[in-house]
Amino acid sequence: MELQNKSTALWSNFLNVRMPQIRTFHMTWFAFFSCFFAWFGIAPLMAVVRDELQLTKDQIGWAIIGSVSITIFARLFIGWLCDRIGPRKAYTWLLILGAFPVMGIGLSWNFESFLLFRVLIGGIGAAFVITQYHTTVMFAPNVVGQANATSAGWGNLGGGVTQFVMPLLFSVFVVGFGFSEAIGWRLSMVVVGVIIFMIGIAYYFLTQDAPDGNFDDLRAQGKMPEKKQVTGNYMNALKDPRVWVLFVIYGACFGIELTVNNVAALYFADYFDLSLVAAGFVAASFGLMNIFARTLGGIFGDNFGSLWGLRGRAFWLFLCIFFEGCALMIFSQMQVLFLALPSLIVFSLFTQMAEGATYSVVPFVNKKALGAVAGVVGAGGNAGAVLAGFLFKNMIDWSDAFLILGIVVTCASFLAFFVRFSTRQEDEERAAFAAANIETLRKRAEKANAALEEGLDALARNKGASQAPAQ
Repeated sequence: MELQNKSTALWSNFLNVRMPQIRTFHMTWFAFFSCFFAWFGIAPLMAVVRDELQLTKDQIGWAIIGSVSITIFARLFIGWLCDRIGPRKAYTWLLILGAFPVMGIGLSWNFESFLLFRVLIGGIGAAFVITQYHTTVMFAPNVVGQANATSAGWGNLGGGVTQFVMPLLFSVFVVGFGFSEAIGWRLSMVVVGVIIFMIGIAYYFLTQDAPDGNFDDLRAQGKMPEKKQVTGNYMNALKDPRVWVLFVIYGACFGIELTVNNVAALYFADYFDLSLVAAGFVAASFGLMNIFARTLGGIFGDNFGSLWGLRGRAFWLFLCIFFEGCALMIFSQMQVLFLALPSLIVFSLFTQMAEGATYSVVPFVNKKALGAVAGVVGAGGNAGAVLAGFLFKNMIDWSDAFLILGIVVTCASFLAFFVRFSTRQEDEERAAFAAANIETLRKRAEKANAALEEGLDALARNKGASQAPAQ
């Protein structure tokens, strides 16, 4: 059964945090931002960590793979958990428990201990699934693509911000407080862990599962399926080939983004001879595109959906992935910084638009198992990152690795044509889309009428006051 009272507008209510939908939207992107920041917080400090722990290039490659590997399983599990206990509790526990390995990596003393904590930190990457789940249950079909894309894009922004904030935080401890470099990077990660722990507590008190309340209350009122139905719906979703097509497609966009977040700072430091801070700022330009690029992917997904239905959303997804692959191949061949940087930005634009386009399709695949679909597709991103990570394990030159990835992504784009929907589902979604637009227009008309009546009343009062006889 469909949850009711989803918001049919995002931007016109953007600052109205009294609405549970808008308040939840802001909490989801901020929580995901903090998780993404913590997830890749160690990446821009790897030059220091490498020297202290004497890590080889092969060991760094394993750390890259480890950081994204456990997230595959975490995302598969968290989607099922959201359907059972609701996104509010799921996010709270993920943030609180995830804070401990983030702080704990500061206890690393060799490669094995560092790898263990790096793998455990990857669990907080499951935050993405909760973010997409929570915004999907809060927003109607006419804006769900842009709501999903914006919340995820602003969350992914943490991967860009961390590239320059962590070196600056590290510098504060080393230069400002006089700690050694070995202590400085460890304290920097402790600060990040404390912050996400506190955000987890805030998430519990500032959000609710759905527009009309929390899942426990809605189930008690008979407005939601019982928990026992969740597993059955989950298994049905796993049998849908469209889910696995989107799994691969998301690996070709988000998986690439994860890989670039892990290697960009080292790539620019080693191949372009930049300092730690300078390499961090250049690498940050890739992640900072999330401030608008992923939102564009969702907005155009909604627009393509309004014009050509669900197949329009799938075609837009193809375009984004295809041009992402082409841009990545071009970036791989750049050997001077003034050409590498703009090509990196163009590549980033299409990568993140592709991510937004993917999750403008996901909410319509199986509404009875939203958590399952969101979790499986999200896990595809990390599976892609794991596979891509092997190319950076001292096997080949890193520029050649980027070229191979570009070829693979371009080929994967054609899988979007296999994401198809029945005529019945197309008709149902067109009707739901139209109804949401009508509801948006109705609310705007009500606001306009209320403003007009208030203006007429004020005019009448002013006129009456001007006509009153002088005392």
